[in-house]
Amino acid sequence: MLPRMPRRKRRLLITILGGGLFAVLAVGTVWLLRSPKETYIPGGDIAGLTRTLERAVPDDAPRVDFVDVTREAGIDFSHFSGRRTSQIPEDMGSGAAWGDYDNDGWQDLYVVNMIGPITLTDQEASGSLGHNVLYHNNGDGSFTDVSRAAGVDARGWGSGAAWGDYDGDGDIDLFATFYGENRLYRNNGDGTFTETTEESAVGGRKGFWTGVSWSDYDRDGWLDLYVTGYVRYESGVRIQRKLQYNIEQPSTINPSSYEPERNLLYRNNGDGTFSEVAHAAGVANTRGRSLSASWADFDDDGWPDLYVANDVSDNVLYRNYGDGTFDDVSLLALVADYRGAMGLAVGDWDGDLDLDLFVTHWIAQENALYSNMMIGEGGSSASRVLPLRFRDVADRQGLGQIALDYAGWGTSFFDFDNDGRPDLLVVNGSTLQQAEASHLLIGMRDMIFWNGGSERGFFDVSGIAGPHFTREYVGRGAAFADYDNDGNVDVFIVNHGGNAVLLNNRGESLNHWLQIVLEGSVSNSRGIGARIRVTTERTVAIQEVGAQSSYLSQNSAVAHFGLENATQVETVEVRWPSGRTSLLSGIAVDQQIIIQEKESGK
Repeated sequence: MLPRMPRRKRRLLITILGGGLFAVLAVGTVWLLRSPKETYIPGGDIAGLTRTLERAVPDDAPRVDFVDVTREAGIDFSHFSGRRTSQIPEDMGSGAAWGDYDNDGWQDLYVVNMIGPITLTDQEASGSLGHNVLYHNNGDGSFTDVSRAAGVDARGWGSGAAWGDYDGDGDIDLFATFYGENRLYRNNGDGTFTETTEESAVGGRKGFWTGVSWSDYDRDGWLDLYVTGYVRYESGVRIQRKLQYNIEQPSTINPSSYEPERNLLYRNNGDGTFSEVAHAAGVANTRGRSLSASWADFDDDGWPDLYVANDVSDNVLYRNYGDGTFDDVSLLALVADYRGAMGLAVGDWDGDLDLDLFVTHWIAQENALYSNMMIGEGGSSASRVLPLRFRDVADRQGLGQIALDYAGWGTSFFDFDNDGRPDLLVVNGSTLQQAEASHLLIGMRDMIFWNGGSERGFFDVSGIAGPHFTREYVGRGAAFADYDNDGNVDVFIVNHGGNAVLLNNRGESLNHWLQIVLEGSVSNSRGIGARIRVTTERTVAIQEVGAQSSYLSQNSAVAHFGLENATQVETVEVRWPSGRTSLLSGIAVDQQIIIQEKESGK
C-alpha cells in the first residue's frame, strides 16, 4: 500500500512505477523473441534445462558391484531371431519372470522371446530359433534350460509372463502374453506343465497383449488376472515417415498411428476357469495404450487397487470399491499422466509407511516418482476417508531431469545394499532406429540409483556399479530376485535383439537382511497381496507381496528387507488378503523364514 500523500503526487508516483514495470516487461519480451529457440535433442545441453539439478555421488554412498555372470551361470538367451522390419509388434520387447516352480527353495527363471519379424511365413515361424525359455535353478549359481522337457517352450511374438497358483494346489502356474493369443500353463507338480488356455477360458482373444499381473482383487482366496492390451495393430498400412530427433522414423513404429487395445480382467471362478469381467468391473481401459499394470493397496483399506501405465495416453489409477468394481480416481489422485509410460515400480521409497509409484517414460519426458500423500502412519483410518493424492517429486529427488536422454522400461525398487531404503534400477533402450542401419534400434546404458533417504533423494551410482552400466543395450524387461540366496538381490535383463544379462549383486555391504516366504491357506498359496510390516529397534518398513511388475516382467514373490545394522528383528506382522494377521517376534537376521497363514505368531 502507498503511504498517505496528496492525490496529485500519488498519481505521479503510480505513473512512474507503471512506466518502469512496462519497460522491464518490454525489454524481457524483446529478449525472448530475439533469443534463438533451442530444440532439445537427447544427449544435448540446453541452459537451465538439462544440468540444473545435477548431483554428485555423496561420500557415504555404498560400494556397488553388479557382475555380469550370464555365461558362467549357464544362461544363453538371445532375443529376437532374424532381422526386424520396422513394425511396432517387433519392437516393444519381452520380459522375464522369477518363480520357484518346483518348490525347492531356489528361484527359477522364465524368459519370453520373439520368433522374429512378423512377416515370417508359418513354415519360417516353426523353424525359428527363438522360443520362450525356462531355466531351472540348480542351487549352485547355475541354471539348466528345461523348456522343452517342461512343455513351456512356446514360439510366437512373446511379450510378458507371470507366475501364479491359479488352481490353489500349492504349485505356481504360468501365464504368458503374446502379440496374437495368450497362453496359460498349469503346473503338474512333477517338473512339467500342461497348457490349459482353452479349458480355463483365457484363450480365443487375439490382440497385442503386453503386461500381466496376478491379484486376488475380490479376496475370495483365488488369484485373478489382469492383462494389458497395447494397440490394434494393422499390417499393410501405408508407411509415412517423419523426423524424430533428427532421425527419420516410419509411422509403423509409432503407437499413435493405431487405436488403443482394451485390457482384460479374468476373475477366477475357483473351478479352474476364468470369466472376463473388465468392462463390468470398470477397468477395461479402452482409451489407453497399456504396457504395464501393478496391483497395490495404495489407500491401505485392505483391497488391492490397480495402476495402469499407458503409452501416449493417460495413465489410470483404479480404486477398488470392494464389491467387484473400481472407480477411476486418476485425475483426483494427480496421476493421470499423459506421457509415454512403460515400466512400473511400487514401494515405500521414503519410509513413511505408504506405497509410492515410480514410472519410466520415453525420451525427453523424464521419469516420474509419485509420492503417496496419505496422512497418518501407514494409512490410519483417519486417512482412508480422504481422497488418494500423489505428488510427482522426481526432479526434487534426483530421478526426473537425469532421465531426459533415455527411454526407460524395466524397473523396480530393491534394496541393493540392505540399508533399509529401497533403491532403483532403470533399464533403458530406444525405439528409434539407427540412421545408418534402420533395421537396428539405438542402444542406451542402464542406470542404477542409490536411495540416500527422504531428505536427500536418489543418486545415480551407475558409474561405480560395474562395467555393465557403461555399455549400451536396447533394454526392455527386467526381473529381480536373490537367485543365489546370499542375501543380495540380483537382476535379470532382457535386451531387444541381443543377449540377455544376469547381474549378480556382489556389493560388500555389512548390513543385515531378512527374507520372508508366505504360505497362504485361506488366502492364495503365495500370499500375493499380503502386506508385511517389519520392525527393528530403529526402523519400521512395509512391503506388499507381488506389487512390483516392472515391464512385461515379474519379480520374485520372496519379500526382501534390508535391515541396516540391526542385529534382531523385533516383530514381523503379516496382513493376509483374507484379513487374517500373523505376528512373529524376536527373529534372527540374515536368514529366510517361512510364515504360514495359520500361525499365531508365538
